[in-house]
Formats: sequence, structure tokens, C-alpha cells
Amino acid sequence: MAEKKVSILTAFKTIIWPRRNLVFIGLLLIVISKGASFVAPLSLKYLMDDIIPNKDTDFLKVLVAAVIAAITVQAITSFLLTKILSVQAQFLISELRAQVQKKVLSLPIHFFDNSKSGELVSRIMTDVEGVRNLIGTGLVQLVGGTVTAIVSLILLLNISWTMTLFTLIPLAIFAVIALKAFKVIRPIFRNRGKINAEVTGRLTETLGGVRVIKGFNAEEQENRIFEAGVEKLFQNVKRSLTATAFMTSSSTFLLGIATTGIMGIGGFKIMMGDLSIGEFLTFTFLLGLMIAPIVQMSNIGSQLTEALAGLDRTEELMNMVPESDEENRTILLKDIHGDIVFENVSFAYEEDKEVLHDISFGVKPGAVVALVGSSGSGKSTIAGLAATFLNPQSGRITIDGTDLSLVDLNSYRQHLGVVLQDEFLFEGSIRENILFPRPDATEEELEQAVSAAYVDEFTDRFEEGLDTLIGERGVKLSGGQRQRIAIARAVLADPKILILDEATSNLDTESEALIQKSLATLTEGRTTFVIAHRLSTIRKADQILVIENGRIAEKGRHDTLIAAKGRYYNLFTYQARI
Repeated sequence: MAEKKVSILTAFKTIIWPRRNLVFIGLLLIVISKGASFVAPLSLKYLMDDIIPNKDTDFLKVLVAAVIAAITVQAITSFLLTKILSVQAQFLISELRAQVQKKVLSLPIHFFDNSKSGELVSRIMTDVEGVRNLIGTGLVQLVGGTVTAIVSLILLLNISWTMTLFTLIPLAIFAVIALKAFKVIRPIFRNRGKINAEVTGRLTETLGGVRVIKGFNAEEQENRIFEAGVEKLFQNVKRSLTATAFMTSSSTFLLGIATTGIMGIGGFKIMMGDLSIGEFLTFTFLLGLMIAPIVQMSNIGSQLTEALAGLDRTEELMNMVPESDEENRTILLKDIHGDIVFENVSFAYEEDKEVLHDISFGVKPGAVVALVGSSGSGKSTIAGLAATFLNPQSGRITIDGTDLSLVDLNSYRQHLGVVLQDEFLFEGSIRENILFPRPDATEEELEQAVSAAYVDEFTDRFEEGLDTLIGERGVKLSGGQRQRIAIARAVLADPKILILDEATSNLDTESEALIQKSLATLTEGRTTFVIAHRLSTIRKADQILVIENGRIAEKGRHDTLIAAKGRYYNLFTYQARI
């Protein structure tokens, strides 16, 4: 299937037309600027053929004043063009970045599972930059250059149609070469965006995993991978430079031939008395005015090609289906009790590779359900479905009797709290991380959350207390400290549904004991899903589901399952011996 490309017409409708007033002002300014640029070459005819032979000093003063005025007009219009259009272009870039970032955050979890964060950063920050050439001076210069070339052509034909026609032959050849070159360049630019995103993505991963890299003495290996990516990028740039250089050299050669021809033809016409020296000089300057924008168009054409290639990739993101599914998810939940039911739910990450098979169970409001089983059995998938991070392939999940697939995600997730196994903390202070779900929470509510998760047990020892900076992803804290901050964050959010995915896995014995003491408070009145490898942490759960190979092997309370001496009994007694 061919890649969808953003056409000039599409870009015009979506980007240029909504800003038509500014673009019109830009075009007006460039017409004035280009009009003023004709004053100097046209004055040469009068200077050489009238003023100098007749020694007319009064006319000379008028002519010099007119040229100075024209140059002043050019300078002012050039400044205004940059001020108006370039600033607007940068505003558009910031606007587009915000739109793309908003779109990316609306995409489903599986999109992020299959994408590198560094690659997405590149797509949000870099791909939209080229639009400055659409709304900025690039497109306006293209239009202005075209107008200049047409006016120059008319004036040149008026002076000498034979010399003008001679120059048009190499220019026509150059135009054909340029069009062919742009067809080659556009896919190169599009591919460059892809390569750039890959290299950025790997670099982001490398910097994020620097401890692992140094721990395994793998610097050389990472250097080689990065160098290979940079080399790939270089080869891409080289190809585009080669195409651009071919255009530039072609223009130099063809325009050189045109200039040489004009010298010969013009010189002959002057000797024959068919052309004055003033007319010849004016013709030469006007020829420069016609040729300059045509040559410049190759550069502007490259910029526009790069802009459209970036917009191709941006459009690709913007056309992706968000997880909110606004057509079907129309039910707004104002308040919930937390009665969650799985009815014959099956799920597969890849087609024909089900990881959950016909799962059915219910959780009463405020109850704690524990999911246990070997690694890869499907526990986290069940939690992901309950959190609406995933959608079942068949069967359904209900919240208080309402099908979860029809519920507006925001109205459901405002009642949801999640503590993950590898908890993410933002760079900043401990206070900022706990306040993340509710920035407007009172100091009293913050203190209650801090106390419930025993965060104060270690922050009291810090000089800055809750205002201690924790570094990127909380690198300055221990695993147990990070986990307690994450639990405090969940407590402050005060959710009706709480998902604890291996929430105590990173805790030392002392920290785990503190968390266990607060778990009763944490889960009170909340429907809670607990995933735990340490079975000692879930003895008091209202319901334990033993998941094996994507199916519920056993379910019941701790004592009942121990008495049954099945799979749970084997897991529990095995752990007790370790």
C-alpha cells in the first residue's frame, strides 16, 4: 500500500487558507519589495542613454533619489515580512506541536508499547518545524519570485525578444531537471524524519539506561549502535545534498551558457546599432532579476518538499484512532460504587495468540481481589483490562452493570488509582509527585496521604522534607521510597477503584511491613485489584484468583484455597519454604 502524501492543495486548505489575511499581507509586501527592485535596473537605461550623454545633473539627482527610496522600501518590506510571517510561522509550529502532543496522549496504550519515547519526541518536536516554510517567507518568496520572473520576462521581451528567447531555452531545461529532482528528494526527506526519530529514540533509551550500560560495561556496544544510526542519517543527507548539488550545478552551467550567449548577441546588436548600451545594461540587470528567483526556487522547493514530508508523518499520527472512541463511548459516569464484573472475557495482544481465555468473575464494591499465578499467566492483562488500558476481544466488562466499552474514559478514570510495579516518578520534588493527581489538594489532605503510605518515615530525615528533589524518574531514592511515594499519590487521588500491580515488589522487609500496616486503610471502601508474587501480602483478600495460562485455575479466600491443597497451596507452601 502506498504511503499517503500531503499535497500542496491539502496544505493550502489546512494551513495557509485559515491564515489567508497574514499571507495576503505578506504577498502585498513582497509585491511592493519586488516592484521597488525594478527601479535600479530600469534607471540604468536613462543614466547611460540620456543623463550621461546630455550631462543632465538635475535628472541625475532625481534618479539617485528614486533609487535610494526604492532601496529604503525594500529594506522596510523585508523587515516587516520577517516580523509578520516568520513570527506567525513559529506560532504555528508551537500550535501544531501542542496538537500533535495532545493527539499522541489520546492514543491507546498498545501504541506506546510499540513506539520508542525518543522517536515520539522527535515526531512531536521536529516533524512540524518544516511548516515555517509554508506560512513563513518560503512560500511568499516562491510567489514573489514567480511574479518578479514574469514581470522581468515582459520587460526583457520589450527590449529584445531574440535575446529573451535565447535565455528561455536553458531555463526550460533547468525547470525540467528541478521538477525531476524534487520527486526524488521528497521521499528522501520523509525517510530522514524516520531515521532521525529512530536515532533520537535510541539515544533517549541509552541516556535513560546509563546505569545498566555502565554496569555491563556496554559503552562500546552503544557507541557502535549510535554511530550506525548517525551513519544512516548521514547517507540520507548525502543523497539529498547530491540531488540539490546536481540542481545547483545544472543551473550554474545552463545560466552560464545563457549569459555567454547574451554577451555575444548583445555585443553584435550594439555594433549593428540595434541596441543601445543603456538597453544592454538594463537587459542584463533584468535578466538577473528573472533568473535569481528561478534559481532560488530550487532552494525554496527543497524547503517546501521538506515541509510536506514532515507534514506527511504528522498527518499519519493525526489520523490515528484515539482510545476514547467518541462515537461509542458516550456514557458519562458521575459517581460509581465499584461493582466490576468480567463476563467471558478473552484477550490477545497479537491475532490468534490469546493470553486470556473466557475469564469470568465479579468484584463487589469495596472488595479486594488478588491475582496470583506464575509470570506471564495473564495477571497484569486482567488489571490492564480493569483499568481500561486494554479492551477485550470478546466478552464484556461492566462497572455497576454498565458495559465498560460504552463508558467515556475520562469519566471512568477519574475514579481510578494505579500503582505499578515499575512506578514512574516525575523529575521534581516529593511533594509535586504526590500532588500529581490532585494539584489543588489541601496541605491536610497531603499530610494524610503522606502518613497513610509512611512517606514521612523517610522524608523527616531529609533536610528539605517533602520539597526534596528526587532527580529524573526518582533516581535519588531507593525502590521502597519510590514505591511509598507512588502509594501516597494513589491515596491522595482517593479513587473508587485501585489497582496495585506488584505494589510491594520493590520494598525491603521493613518497608513492606509499613505498607502492609497501611494497606487496610488504602483499600478501605475501594474496589481493589492486587497483583502480588509475595502471597503473604494477600492473606486478607476477599477473593483470590489463581491465573494459569490465561484461565482461572482456582478462586476463593486464602483459607479455603489452602484447605483445597491445589495450585494456590503449592505456590504458597513453596514460597514459605524459601
